Amino acid sequence: MNKNYYAVIMAGGIGSRFWPISTRDFPKQFHDMLGTGETLLQKTFSRLNKIIPSENIFILTNDSYLEITLKQLPQISEEQVILEPAMRNTAPCILLSALKIKKQNENAIMLVAPSDHWIEDENAFQVDVISCFEAAQKDEKLLTLGIEPTFPNTGYGYIESEKENLSEIKHVKQFREKPDYETAKKFLAEGNFLWNAGIFIWSVKSIINSFEKYLPEMASIFENGIEVLNTSEEKKFISENYEKAENISIDYGILEKANNVFVKKASFDWNDLGTWGALHEKLQKDEAENAVVNALHHLKNASGNMIYTTSGKLVVIDGLIDFIIVDKKDVLMLFPKKKEQEIKQLLNELSEKFEKKYT
Repeated sequence: MNKNYYAVIMAGGIGSRFWPISTRDFPKQFHDMLGTGETLLQKTFSRLNKIIPSENIFILTNDSYLEITLKQLPQISEEQVILEPAMRNTAPCILLSALKIKKQNENAIMLVAPSDHWIEDENAFQVDVISCFEAAQKDEKLLTLGIEPTFPNTGYGYIESEKENLSEIKHVKQFREKPDYETAKKFLAEGNFLWNAGIFIWSVKSIINSFEKYLPEMASIFENGIEVLNTSEEKKFISENYEKAENISIDYGILEKANNVFVKKASFDWNDLGTWGALHEKLQKDEAENAVVNALHHLKNASGNMIYTTSGKLVVIDGLIDFIIVDKKDVLMLFPKKKEQEIKQLLNELSEKFEKKYT
């Protein structure tokens, strides 16, 4: 394995649209959502560990998830878990990670990826990542992997690349926000738009240079602590300074401003597993399009359902169509699949009614 290859897995989200399985205390990345025997975090780690040494893989997460992370990934040390004391979107935590890695290895090339993606062809993923690592090593490219759209999805951001460039790695013309349906159809017809999967590859030098150029105040805040990074004094510095950083994403803060951003079209199938419906889409289903995780089941006149239990419970259903059915200890949810985007709002209602007992 190449000792200059590093990865940062972003595992700090709450995954509220996967309630009631995903909660503030135990969010979706720490659950076996696919019924494979591995949590989403473990699956992401093992995928990256095939090309990146385990000691070079860092986990970015919230203060409160340190214990869960170490329990699920016994092959890493506590020093590899980078804890965010406050929610500040993706730019500050990526900068902090890059500075920590650069202090270890100035020649490092780093990948940043979410912890909760579904990727079927892991061999194709590895080939794509290595190709981007090699490109990032040659010059100051900021690279991202884009997913070829299969339908006009309005829930993803899009990446527009140069049409005339025939190479596999193309210059990015612009990032486009989540479009309406008609705009998404136009993007697909153009042929040079990809879904933004939020997977990035760059050298630590080039991304730090970009922060110094486009987010100089943030760069100054964190660079003031370079001496204490990777030491016992780091935690104190981060707790005192992290909240001073602007609350901004890497996309807005850097990638939409920089002119050295490139994209490679991914050769693997991908899903961001953001909702119960997305999970249903990717799981194996019966002849009536029911997807079942962990449950024993007896189904009649039931179709298109997403059924998930945490205990291997027997689930008997007659007459339900296109529902999300989730059983978890003290919560049972039956919710129309077509309303899955309203689960976030449902959480707010439940928090008001029951405080935080169930959320």
